[in-house]
Amino acid sequence: MAEENKKIAEDLSGTGNFIHAYIQEDLGENLSHVHTRFPPEPNGYLHIGHAKSICLNFGLAKLYGGKCNLRFDDTNPTKEDTEYVESIEEDVRWLGFDWEDRLFFASSYFDTFYEVALKLIKEGKAYVCDLSAEEMRQYRGTLSSPGKNSPYRDRSVEENLDLFTRMKNGEFPDGSHTLRAKIDMASPNINMRDPVLYRIAHAHHHKTGDAWCIYPMYDFAHPLEDVIENITHSICTMEFEDHRPLYDWVVDNSGLPAKPRQIEFARLGMTNTVMSKRKLRALVEDGLVDGWDDPRMPTISGLRRRGVTPEAIRDFCEKIGVSKANSRVDSSLLDHCIRDDLKTKTPVAMAVLRPLKVTITNYPEGQIEFLPVENNPENEALGIREVPFGRELYIEQEDFMEVPEKKFFRLAPGKEVRLKGAYYITCTGVVKDGDGKITEVLCTYDPETKSGSGFEGRKVKGTLHWVCADTAIDAEVRLYDAMMLDNDEDPSGDMIMNPNSLEVLSSKVEPSIKDAKGGDRFQFMRNGYFCVDTKTSTPQKLVFNRIVALKSAYKPGK
Repeated sequence: MAEENKKIAEDLSGTGNFIHAYIQEDLGENLSHVHTRFPPEPNGYLHIGHAKSICLNFGLAKLYGGKCNLRFDDTNPTKEDTEYVESIEEDVRWLGFDWEDRLFFASSYFDTFYEVALKLIKEGKAYVCDLSAEEMRQYRGTLSSPGKNSPYRDRSVEENLDLFTRMKNGEFPDGSHTLRAKIDMASPNINMRDPVLYRIAHAHHHKTGDAWCIYPMYDFAHPLEDVIENITHSICTMEFEDHRPLYDWVVDNSGLPAKPRQIEFARLGMTNTVMSKRKLRALVEDGLVDGWDDPRMPTISGLRRRGVTPEAIRDFCEKIGVSKANSRVDSSLLDHCIRDDLKTKTPVAMAVLRPLKVTITNYPEGQIEFLPVENNPENEALGIREVPFGRELYIEQEDFMEVPEKKFFRLAPGKEVRLKGAYYITCTGVVKDGDGKITEVLCTYDPETKSGSGFEGRKVKGTLHWVCADTAIDAEVRLYDAMMLDNDEDPSGDMIMNPNSLEVLSSKVEPSIKDAKGGDRFQFMRNGYFCVDTKTSTPQKLVFNRIVALKSAYKPGK
């Protein structure tokens, strides 16, 4: 297996994913397997940036015939909740990955963490400090000047053991004491200047309840979790690069046998997209969006509710690749992947988003005929359906102009157009209300131009979609734009919420989709790809979310 894995790494070393080179090096040093982990903190819902990490960690394990754990870094009880745990499990499964029997929680290792802390104290490598958070900042120093030793740094082992035990027993209030590693206050790496390992927090934990009132810091718990689980490659984002010496220090001084390797990669940045759980949580808590699964949100649950497929997200993560250089991906690339995934497997239907009534004055009153229309021109296997046609129809408001602009090839007075799958019609007049607004377009049809009848006569440049007024189904359609706008004028780089991120329309859809269920996807002819909303749609009122428009702003190689 080791030789086979080494060959895989060699074959992939030129793919642009530099992590393969590290794995190749490790496999060359007699490492026989690859074991990764995806370690989210259960303090919010996962977003598209986490999808990159999920695909990377689970993908590497699958590629090398290894394993990948799902592990919750639940060391901060004040921000964590079972709701987030459940949502993360659902997201990982939905993306197509399986952790099998390897579901772990940092909180399951609290006893081990405590024992390692006691070991460090006994070896003179950790001490209890009474400095406040503000005093600790003052003692820490700066990037250009060394820190100062805490006045409590030289406490005896016995005193440190006593104080730490009393911390665990709940004798001290929050913030009064911390346990710190004794490393080097003059280190050029600030993370190595006696970092905090434990803090006091009298808070209820979602798994351990009130059993603990001291909790390990992430930089202490995370490497120990990797060691306990025999992780071979601890893959994390670039902000942890400066933390790697501390990661290695904890591993080396833990007394535990495994020696995982930390590898950092650039996190995902996207135009018009917030990638901060804190900021996303603020949008939810301030009521600016319809929860974590609002279809405008970049959360995996939001993308799922909008109708995005896991295949499209996996393809997106594959296309953006893995590197060490921070960069921003154009969000239109994700749209391109979504569109590319849906184009051949999604049935086409006709829906008029902004209806304008059309009356065909020479079509028999009360007559309804059914016309065959293909379900997807790019996939014959999806077959055909029969669409009702009658005297009164709806077309898009934008498909008619009373005074047409140059190169306007749709319907206008005296102009002829083709109705998709039906007939040619010619506009003969309009009906207006008291304010002069057009409420109805009058047309005649040519019965000899029926689609599929072999008619090969005059050519027309415009083909319109439509729905029959007598059989049309009322539907609510939600059109989404980017939720956030890049704000180049703000030096902090903060985005502003797009006031036009959601438009709600009262629309008409053909009756063939009247029984559509939540999650069903369709291509609405000329309008984009849509999904039945899983949260608000009912049999009495269909609600559709636009997944993505038909046209792409993305250019390959962009």
